[in-house]
Amino acid sequence: QVQLVESEGGSVQAGGSLRLSCAASGDTYRINCMSWFRQAPGKEREWVAGIYTTGGSTYYADSVKGRFTLSRDNAKNTVYLQMNSLNPEDTAMYYCASKEYCVRLSYPGDYGYWGQGTQVTVSS
Repeated sequence: QVQLVESEGGSVQAGGSLRLSCAASGDTYRINCMSWFRQAPGKEREWVAGIYTTGGSTYYADSVKGRFTLSRDNAKNTVYLQMNSLNPEDTAMYYCASKEYCVRLSYPGDYGYWGQGTQVTVSS
């Protein structure tokens, strides 16, 4: 089993920044990639960004490219999502997720482990 714990989100004004973290524990050897997803009320869960834990390659959704940065600290089994230039459209519940077989990085159905979610609210 893998446990994922997200840091507390927060509320910021448009143009502001937040950093989320996701700490993994348990059978971390099962983690070869991790992603952040988000879900706004009434909308489907959306992939935001993903990272391969070996090598550190990162990938981003077009909606956040250039504004969000994903990084990892393998010694701490933690990934970080730095979010800059936030806008109200970024308001959502953010979830981190991990999986062992990393073929479809952006497909939520492939992820076996999820965090509890953390709320990010951006006001205009």
